Amino acid sequence: MITKITGGKVILEDGIFENLNVYVENEKILAVTADDIAFDKKIDANGLYVSPGFVEIHSHGAGGCDFLDGTAQAFLTAAEKHAMHGVTTLIPTATSSENEATIQIQKIYEEAVPKNTRGADMPGIHLEGPYFAYGQRGAQDPRYLRNPSPEEYEKILDECRSILRWSIAPELPGAIEMGKTLKKRGILPAIGHSDAEWDDIEKAYEAGFTHVTHLYSGMSTVHRKNAYRYIGVVEAAYLIDDMTVEIIADGKHLPAELLKFVYKFKGSDKIALVTDSMRGAGMPDGPTMLGHHTNGLSCIIEDGVAKLPDRTAFAGSVATFDRLVRNMVSMANVPLHEAVKMGAKTPAKIMKLNDRGVLAPEKRADIILFNDNIDVSFVMVGGRTIFEI
Repeated sequence: MITKITGGKVILEDGIFENLNVYVENEKILAVTADDIAFDKKIDANGLYVSPGFVEIHSHGAGGCDFLDGTAQAFLTAAEKHAMHGVTTLIPTATSSENEATIQIQKIYEEAVPKNTRGADMPGIHLEGPYFAYGQRGAQDPRYLRNPSPEEYEKILDECRSILRWSIAPELPGAIEMGKTLKKRGILPAIGHSDAEWDDIEKAYEAGFTHVTHLYSGMSTVHRKNAYRYIGVVEAAYLIDDMTVEIIADGKHLPAELLKFVYKFKGSDKIALVTDSMRGAGMPDGPTMLGHHTNGLSCIIEDGVAKLPDRTAFAGSVATFDRLVRNMVSMANVPLHEAVKMGAKTPAKIMKLNDRGVLAPEKRADIILFNDNIDVSFVMVGGRTIFEI
């Protein structure tokens, strides 16, 4: 069956075009063209933007659920909540926890995926911790932070076969060897919650650490020892041209000036937008929990962001993905097609999900429609409509 999406403003990598139709056949895009092709069903975009679906590579949950809750329903609820805001690919992310809870993620993930008929596609998992620098822990639970142990992480890797990425602090003893192990297994090692300096980062990049988890959040920057200055992860991310970064563009974690700065010096090819959302995404203000709903880390939602109760650090965002794109356009003055690239193609490329992220023939038919305010009104995942207003 062929579906024709017509009458919209089609967002491609190099601009926005009003004379194109998007044709979908089964699970894939058949063509993006002004030519007429025979079709079975027509969807009139009515002047809305026709965009590739967003690719969310760092989220801990949404809609009152966290991926560490230990239930398939938590995965399904979060996947559906994110999908309603334009996410067609979601990488469930687990914070630092007990090994048993981390390994349980794989089992729950395997249970949830076959039942996922109304949410974003979930092709794999991201582990964030527990191998982090204590001084850059942010809202990572300090009870679980430690140095990498081959015996420990090898067991987790053997048990959790769906890991696509693991964020760790590369300056910790044993972290570089862990990074090499991850790379050999086809898993992306990422720098996160780190006090690393240039020598550490240079070695880490050579070992396969080619991505930085939530730039500026939980990481070292330029500092002094006695009279001498040393750079940190932030500066190294700019100095290494091919290093990719992700930013939490919720309008709280980074001010407009930093959003502009990152875009100016890294560009849309190297920036992925992420929510880093916790269970509070799409939920009202008040007390909440990061991690498991009974024994996680207590937090509070206020001022449009999640915080530790003492207000000393953010505890993840409560943003949905449409807000990220909206902010990059309105706060950072980024052209819409470039903001969409940072929300779709670039994160897909970082995660080696090369079958999605753009509107092009043979790519997955992950397509969304939204208006000038990035209010999403239609979501197609793999050629199947799952949300429509």
